[in-house]
Amino acid sequence: MSKEIKPIKRSKQLTPLSKDHHDGLLFAWKVKQGLKNGADIKLIAEYVQWFWKNHLEEHFHEEEQILAPHILADDELLKQMFDEHENIEAMIHINENIPDATLLANLAQAIDDHIRFEERVLFPYAEKIIPEKDLDLIYEQLPKEKAECGKWEREFWVKKGKNL
Repeated sequence: MSKEIKPIKRSKQLTPLSKDHHDGLLFAWKVKQGLKNGADIKLIAEYVQWFWKNHLEEHFHEEEQILAPHILADDELLKQMFDEHENIEAMIHINENIPDATLLANLAQAIDDHIRFEERVLFPYAEKIIPEKDLDLIYEQLPKEKAECGKWEREFWVKKGKNL
């Protein structure tokens, strides 16, 4: 019998970060699909750089500069978040110079795993330990409107013969 996965209930205050995570999961899926469908590695690598510059870099900054100060600096979960951000950013920068299918696959998986860690572990923990008034302050500092992630028009993730 399979265990049913219940949707995660997120506080209003952290919802903007969770919405970014949805875009991040879609990003990882697109990279994986592109690799699976044999898309041009250089095109996927361009998309990775575009996503970093237009979405992911800002998202990491928000978590590190707005959320993190409300959690103890020596907290193991917070350290994990910072370590994973650093690892993902390093993979993105390596990929910028040396596009590689294995690295792209590892990057997509690292982002997928990182988002699931934050959604299932870090954010529920933060919602428990951060006082409501501080969660409200976090919410006030987070941008509510962001650039649309679907602006990339070269759909390498679509199977060959369709829109390539």
